[in-house]
Amino acid sequence: MRSKAPLALMEQMVMLLVFALAAALCLQAFVKSDALSERSEARDQAVVLCQNAAEAIQHTGDVEAGLALACAAAPGQRDGFGYFVGFDGDWNLLPGDGRPHSSRYTLRAQAVESGVDGLGKAQVEAFVWESGTMESLFSLEVAWQEVSP
Repeated sequence: MRSKAPLALMEQMVMLLVFALAAALCLQAFVKSDALSERSEARDQAVVLCQNAAEAIQHTGDVEAGLALACAAAPGQRDGFGYFVGFDGDWNLLPGDGRPHSSRYTLRAQAVESGVDGLGKAQVEAFVWESGTMESLFSLEVAWQEVSP
């Protein structure tokens, strides 16, 4: 008569394997939900910053002055790309010219042609730098009536 001990041991090993797979799936779900939560938090912050910048630009009637007013910092400029302000990973304002390569998040405001006399228009956009690429978090356009001298 043969012992049933090896069969019980094999059953225990299979149960342990199933438990390990279930635990790995649960851990993967938690990691994914944390990444989604972090992404949503960054998008929320980007929306607030873009709205503040758009309102300040609309109030001042000038892209550079509006971005400076909204962020309480002098923005850096890159020809053809507008004005930039950089933020670190915790959305703290970075000193300097706000160049995108030195920041985790970047807020950009750029004047665009409205096609209508007396109407100013600008594009305000927040970016995140991930893995060496720039990805847009939020973008909006703002328009205002220009005051004639």
